[in-house]
Amino acid sequence: MPKRKLDPLPSAAFQILLSLADEDRHGYGIMRQVEEQTSGRVRLGPGTLYGSIQSLVEAQLIEEVGEGVDAKLGQERRRYYRLTTTGRKLARTEAERLADMVRIARERKILGGEHA
Repeated sequence: MPKRKLDPLPSAAFQILLSLADEDRHGYGIMRQVEEQTSGRVRLGPGTLYGSIQSLVEAQLIEEVGEGVDAKLGQERRRYYRLTTTGRKLARTEAERLADMVRIARERKILGGEHA
């Protein structure tokens, strides 16, 4: 069986899924949301962002929901993306996996209680 492109889920792809958890966003909006939700620790460049978006669309984890006009950008049209049910399930599974890793790190005294 061939290795799936998103197995394991790359960090950039997980961040994109998280950015779409509460609303549809266009590419630049995803980029800004990822930077915000990581307090600036993760900044997706255009190549990583759009390559990841393409992979996520192909895997049916996100879907394009058409074009819209962003009021902040004037009349410029943007492609918007939405998290699919499958994408939401995978994001939940990945979050649970990471939570387990944090639990183990705390048990092994690698990580203190001040980090989530």
